[in-house]
Amino acid sequence: MKARVKWSKTGVLKFIGHLDVQRYFHKAIMRADLPVTFSQGMSPHQIMSFAAPLGIGMTSEGEYVDITFDWSYPGQEMMDRLNKQMNEGISILEFRRIEDKEKSCMSQTKAADYLVSFRKNHYFTKPFLQRTGMFLMQEEIMINKKTKRSEKMVDIAPLILEMETRDETIFMKLVTGSEQNLKPHLVMEAFCQYLGYDYDSEGFMYHRLETYLEKEGKLMPLGAVGWDIEKMLVPEGLENG
Repeated sequence: MKARVKWSKTGVLKFIGHLDVQRYFHKAIMRADLPVTFSQGMSPHQIMSFAAPLGIGMTSEGEYVDITFDWSYPGQEMMDRLNKQMNEGISILEFRRIEDKEKSCMSQTKAADYLVSFRKNHYFTKPFLQRTGMFLMQEEIMINKKTKRSEKMVDIAPLILEMETRDETIFMKLVTGSEQNLKPHLVMEAFCQYLGYDYDSEGFMYHRLETYLEKEGKLMPLGAVGWDIEKMLVPEGLENG
């Protein structure tokens, strides 16, 4: 049985990297005594797949992980058991069953929503808030994109699906996933260049709101393909045993 679990990451745990988060979930599931499925072979491991990793220093309320279980308690009990093992900063928000044939949340991820807020005493916020629309209207937005192996100038305009001001923050929907991926800090670096400012990585705070898949040409939350587990699910062979 496959479950898609939505979770949040806030507070000081935003400084914990993705590999540490994976280990954290492995241990929490064991402490919660949940019937997680292990792989076969010489080095068994929990069958688990995370969606697009969150950058260090970012908070989120829209993270997902697919976990395979031998069987399941009702969804609310699975959530409660996991949340009792979580430290402050990580919370389980949804626990939903998905079809076994459903692709992993990592491979399904197509976009994500972000909210960018400003740290005090770094920038005058008014130019950003007043010129967000003008920035997005550019035919191309060139920025030097660096990777571990290289760096090159790329046009990120097609990867910004939406961008607008919301009160004193900037909302953006960006292409996200294994095929194409645009990080919000790269957008803000380009925005700074557009305004003639030096980019200060400490000047902004980034929060992921939701992560999306695409079905029939429409974006929907990764959890939308699942359904609630209202009662205990036990395989027929195990139930009879």
